[in-house]
Amino acid sequence: MHSAGISYADAVRQFKKRYILEVLAHHKGNQCKAAIELGMHRNTLSRTLAELDLDSVQIRKGMRRPVMSERPAMVERLRMPLAVNRRQI
Repeated sequence: MHSAGISYADAVRQFKKRYILEVLAHHKGNQCKAAIELGMHRNTLSRTLAELDLDSVQIRKGMRRPVMSERPAMVERLRMPLAVNRRQI
């Protein structure tokens, strides 16, 4: 990082972003549980997310399964034989 010309402040910011996102992903976007694991108050985590320009709503939405209408058609094709087999039983 140093040889690439990244400042200390930018490196710390990148680390914080990645680390917090990883903990949030582990807790499926639950800020209360993530804050406990991070050893900080929930409000401090919310403030940190704002400072890092991370939108908690987008983080949570990104962890949800897509709606059936937005899922790829291939998934439906893979399910078809199973449905046909069930009907034959």
